[in-house]
Amino acid sequence: MSAAENLNSLRLQQALASCSQSISNGDFKESQESISELVHFLDSVSDFISSGTTDEQGSENSAFEVLSEIYHYLISPSFDQAITDALAFELPKAVAKFACVSTRCFENAERIINHFVEVCSPRDMVSILCEAMTSPSDGFNSSLYFTPLLGALAKVLKGLKRRPFEQVKAALPVVLKVLEAILSDPEDEEDTSPMDFLNKTILIAHSLKEICMKLDRKDEKLVALLGLYVLQITALISVSVGSETSRWSPMMLELSHFLHYCGFTYLGLITGHEVDMAIHLISQGDEDDYIGSFSNVRSGAALTVIWRDISKEISDPTKEDLDAVKVKLHNNRTKRWEAIGILKHVFASNLPWPLKKHSIDFLFCIMKDAVSHKDSNELLDYSVYTPSLYAALQAIQLVIVYASNPPLRKRAFDTFKMVVADVPPSLRFDILMALIRNSELSSMIAILLGCVKDEMFKEYPKKVSGQNEDTKEENKIFESSSPFWTVKVVDCVEFVLKPPKGGPPSLPEFTDAILSALNLYRFILITESSGNTNYTQVLTNNNLKKVYKEWLEPLRNVVCGVTAENHRGDDDQLGIDTSCALNPVEFVLYRCIELVEENLKHAT
Repeated sequence: MSAAENLNSLRLQQALASCSQSISNGDFKESQESISELVHFLDSVSDFISSGTTDEQGSENSAFEVLSEIYHYLISPSFDQAITDALAFELPKAVAKFACVSTRCFENAERIINHFVEVCSPRDMVSILCEAMTSPSDGFNSSLYFTPLLGALAKVLKGLKRRPFEQVKAALPVVLKVLEAILSDPEDEEDTSPMDFLNKTILIAHSLKEICMKLDRKDEKLVALLGLYVLQITALISVSVGSETSRWSPMMLELSHFLHYCGFTYLGLITGHEVDMAIHLISQGDEDDYIGSFSNVRSGAALTVIWRDISKEISDPTKEDLDAVKVKLHNNRTKRWEAIGILKHVFASNLPWPLKKHSIDFLFCIMKDAVSHKDSNELLDYSVYTPSLYAALQAIQLVIVYASNPPLRKRAFDTFKMVVADVPPSLRFDILMALIRNSELSSMIAILLGCVKDEMFKEYPKKVSGQNEDTKEENKIFESSSPFWTVKVVDCVEFVLKPPKGGPPSLPEFTDAILSALNLYRFILITESSGNTNYTQVLTNNNLKKVYKEWLEPLRNVVCGVTAENHRGDDDQLGIDTSCALNPVEFVLYRCIELVEENLKHAT
């Protein structure tokens, strides 16, 4: 043993002896001072080691000797329980810092913390361990610090005898906060370190299940809390899985078994019904704010089903048929919409792309050819689903725009169109209009305007092509049944060609959206003119003049200005590219101007 190790050993022995003496004497103030001195000594040793300013091997040996001496001191047969109880309030946090030094120091730190769990009050230890996890010192905010504390918490929870729900309810938000912090800031550690940390969070779920089993599931709130905890950690862990989903499938299926025990089913998870029931049960009374700790449970519900779909080759002890669940969703529009509302949490999150891809594939599967199916309750107010469907379509847009994989972008767009088509026309119109108005991406606005155009093409009456002579009566019916062929549809064109913030649209930034808006307006003009109709009122004299003066002329000036600017720098590649991009806009713009001028001659 080196001189430094001898000195540390001597100081530690003196600090421990001082603690024992003051606690035995019953002097509260003196005992608190001596315990503080002991903790200060341990912190100074751990801080010095973590600074990296000394010999690494020597530091590791010193840390190991300090922990060994503390452990043997604690297990001494002559050691008084009062001393143990007093030290338990401070030592777990202090020794957990040494777990970051080496494997054997980690084992010794874990052994000390577990000793306190074995001999001290479980209720006290829950609070002590949570406090240690809530306020780690700088430099020790790593999975190695938290792992022994989480393992000890898993053990102590099983020892709770009375009113376990209150203790568990207080502890779980702390655990979840730690898990989120560690997973959001991955460290350069050995592969076994974070995995051991994750296993400890799952071990806590095992402890909760054991408590529920002892109570014969009579505490419904505790069972619901277990379910929400598992859903939350499923979501948090899924964020960090990367591209190797197969590696994580066993862990995710293990988590799904807890949910099965809690009474969750794949259908109840993917529609959100059972999740809402659990949240309602836990949030009764004054606990509404508490649910904020479980903000990702709906994402976890969707991911539980997606992980099961990914891991089809792995046997599922629950024996629940996921293919049968897909059929039920495929055949029931309201349940489909509920599933879409849950899956949106996946699409809008920072989850790895493989999980988003599987989620898109799952949604594509239940949506394909499902439009024609009708619900048994035709009187249902579908408008209640509008906010959820709107948010889901916004989330799918993120996949369409940001996915780097072209096949995934195409699959997402196909899925997007099927979701839109599944919505009744009146809601479909409102949702598309809202998506256009709230999109800031030119390419996405262009896509949405294309969807509007497709809808208008499908809904235009057959009489336009000369197949129906009873135009007057059909027009009357059509005007009341087709929301796309109304005055309102022109608003989305105006939104692009005459932005709400004023001025003409920006070029070349909004080239895609402008081209799509012009194409839509041209389509409406030609269709209304050739069919001798005016559902959208685009053919009235006032509207034609307004479009010419407020949309087309200002845009022509902008196009001419950008074109002239580019011609002054013909050797500039960016200018050449811009000119090429503007060519289609210029062509359609002048065609629209021609159509407006032609119709003005005949307008009344």
